[in-house]
Amino acid sequence: MFEAIDTGSDPSDVPVSEVVRAGNLVWSVHVSEDPVNGGLVLGDIETQTRRTLGNLDIAIRAAGGTLADVVQVQVFLVEKTDSAGMNKVYAEYFKEPYPVRATVVVKELLAEGLRIEILAHAVLGEAAK
Repeated sequence: MFEAIDTGSDPSDVPVSEVVRAGNLVWSVHVSEDPVNGGLVLGDIETQTRRTLGNLDIAIRAAGGTLADVVQVQVFLVEKTDSAGMNKVYAEYFKEPYPVRATVVVKELLAEGLRIEILAHAVLGEAAK
């Protein structure tokens, strides 16, 4: 059994949980949505990555952890050339040892103008050591 975690962010209109927890395991998915009004934060890849990772940070904290508990990240980009900007911002949020990461270039994401989506898995607490 798992529970949806309330991050305090504006809830989505689609039938999806942005973060769930089962015991000390957390799964979370994010785009560059403004956590207050739910609108997309558009702009360059650095702007969207910063907002997306900020949302991930909010979600992991709401579940009882920190970004240091994240063990795996999947990044979906619509432009291969965005990887350098994404990596620059990613290094502001994650430190060594870095989570295992896969970065995939996709044709498009569901919302117009969206350049990045991030799926992350975390292990909270002592079990992560």
